[in-house]
Amino acid sequence: MTNKSQVEDEHLIADGVDEEPVEHNRRLFEGTGLTFITISAAIYAAFHMLALNGVSLSGMTGGIVNLPFLPDFPLETWNFRIVHVAGALALGFLWYSANSFNDSPGTGTPLLGYLSYVLLVPAFMATGMAFSFALDIQNGVMWNGIDATIKFNETWLFGTPLLVATVGGIVLSWFHKTSREKYSAPDFVLCVCAFAVAVYLITIYGTLMRNSTGTPFAPIGISIAAVAGTLLIMELTRRVAGLALVVIATIFLIYVFVGEFLPGFLQSPSVTWQRFFSQVYTDAGILGPTTAVSSTYIILFIIFAAFLQASKVGDYFVNFAFSVAGRARGGPAKVAIFASGLMGMINGTSAGNVVATGSLTIPLMKKVGYHKKTAGAIEAAASTGGQIMPPIMGAGAFIMAEITGIPYTEIAIAAVIPAILYFVSIYFMVDFEAAKLGMRGMREDELPRFDVMIKKVFLFLPIVILIIALFLGYSVIRAGTLATVAAVVVSWLTPNRVGARSVAKAFELAGGMSIQIIAVCACAGIIVGVIALTGVGARFSNLLLGLAEASQLLALVFAMLIAILLGMGMPTTAAYAVAASVVAPGLIELGIEPLTAHFFVFYFAVVSAITPPVALASYAAAGISGANPMETSVASFKIGIAAFIVPFMFFYNSAVLMDGTYLQIGQALITAVVGVFLLSSGVQGWFLGRSAVWFLRVLLVIAALFMISGGLITDLIGVGMAIGTLFIQRILKPKPGTTFRTGGAD
Repeated sequence: MTNKSQVEDEHLIADGVDEEPVEHNRRLFEGTGLTFITISAAIYAAFHMLALNGVSLSGMTGGIVNLPFLPDFPLETWNFRIVHVAGALALGFLWYSANSFNDSPGTGTPLLGYLSYVLLVPAFMATGMAFSFALDIQNGVMWNGIDATIKFNETWLFGTPLLVATVGGIVLSWFHKTSREKYSAPDFVLCVCAFAVAVYLITIYGTLMRNSTGTPFAPIGISIAAVAGTLLIMELTRRVAGLALVVIATIFLIYVFVGEFLPGFLQSPSVTWQRFFSQVYTDAGILGPTTAVSSTYIILFIIFAAFLQASKVGDYFVNFAFSVAGRARGGPAKVAIFASGLMGMINGTSAGNVVATGSLTIPLMKKVGYHKKTAGAIEAAASTGGQIMPPIMGAGAFIMAEITGIPYTEIAIAAVIPAILYFVSIYFMVDFEAAKLGMRGMREDELPRFDVMIKKVFLFLPIVILIIALFLGYSVIRAGTLATVAAVVVSWLTPNRVGARSVAKAFELAGGMSIQIIAVCACAGIIVGVIALTGVGARFSNLLLGLAEASQLLALVFAMLIAILLGMGMPTTAAYAVAASVVAPGLIELGIEPLTAHFFVFYFAVVSAITPPVALASYAAAGISGANPMETSVASFKIGIAAFIVPFMFFYNSAVLMDGTYLQIGQALITAVVGVFLLSSGVQGWFLGRSAVWFLRVLLVIAALFMISGGLITDLIGVGMAIGTLFIQRILKPKPGTTFRTGGAD
């Protein structure tokens, strides 16, 4: 006889949403190899959790652990970031192959393997020299960039072997193919090189030489280590995030050395390679805001997400969404909106969100009648919105807090109304599409039972605790830690209890999940460094000021286009970090408040994921739906059209960002919702239960635009136009295909 719990759960739809998708070049280890990578990833994640919470290593061991090269907690900031990047590089090279296993599985290339072992000699030589430099400094040797002996040792005994091993390892990795469950010899070389770079930089930055970066007194070894580190970061970024960000970073690096020959605002001062690279691996570049955030807030919330996944919260989120919204017309599409918003809180990328929920929602949307490109587009638009969903908002919000100095809680509060507008707009777009096509919802017997789902609502508790802790004044790190602990405790009330083995698995999962975002942040740091060191950002600000003299709206549109262009093909974090460095300062120069300026840039960096011709989220959705990627990206752009209007709303009316009295904020919310309703009606051609002819659609869009500024007069004009449209539609009843006509059926 079937027991009660089985009867209650027999209609569950989501199963395996929390499972990590396996990328085309990710290794699937077995046996000893799996044990090694699992322990390494778990140590890496746990290291961050301990360091961020200020746990002392010597205190934990009673002072027994006191090794000169083993850093204690809390680490000095730069050293912590160097270790953070080096660990991700080492894990990343071991975990992600330079080649796709789908295209070229391979069984090993012995000759290239032997050459790789040869390259281990210069790699270990560079590492050994880095340690010897540390001993020299510890013994009182005065280090500088002028002494001939030191310069020789850094150039020929450290730098040259390091570059030979780095470049050789990268090139060999492109051609050396192994089976999916095995490590690749060239990748071990790259791991040793990453370690050598970290040891050297920690050693040298621990002296007064940190203050010499960018000057003739900087040791040549800093520049060479930075060149090797930059190459390693770009290669790992290529493996985990594709070529788009690497190509953009390469263009910016080339710009450093050709900028002096370019005309107009693109012209930059002449810079030698030694001076530039001695600065790029500092807090002016790779170790700057992007890595600061990835090494603190981002990895903390990745660990939080990993513990939620360990307790199968993702499955519950999606099943809960189906139980709430599945019965509505076009139900699976509305579930996609709901579920993607929830999953967006624990998923740092738009494309990742698409893969997590889209594999379930897209086939169901197609089943109830949506065209395959529309199904993919809805999922892409909804998943992209997860990046602007408070309280976590993907990684961009943390970078915003780091760059602007604005408290994270203030940023999260300001994001509430824009997020509501975005998801309400998508809901309207989806609902009107379903109404036009005469769709039904899913049947009762096809859906999880709401009464069963509501009994497990306590699974939201970790997120509730996170929000409460933030608003009680706890730091983001402490709040995230409390939420992680809550995720473990809550899991004990479910069949998926997180015990000692699950904790280790969660840390291992977090280490693996963090690789992509850390590589992307470090690569974005290269671009940010170029912008800062060449001054191109300041010159772009002057260009915006010039445009603003002709029209402030024109300057904003230009800023929007640049933010989208810079973000195309890049993950949200990198897109925002780069756009914030180039565009945001110019908007602030126009007199726009920093919070508004950065939200403006952030929104367009986020929606670049659904903006043709390069739309990562749309392409990921097209891969699941089987539709044409370009058609899907155009459709997702249409569905997410409100996201391109909302930033102008909070530019003209700061109350949309919770800046004003309760009355002003309430008015802004109501008029903005009405505005996106009219906009959605105009775009979809469906207004209050009836189809709208083309000129009524134009009137609806114009009415929506009038409601952007938030002024009483413009709001009244917009409402008046909407009422006029309703009058024409219901009383005069124009037919589709005619310009204007009275009478007739709808």
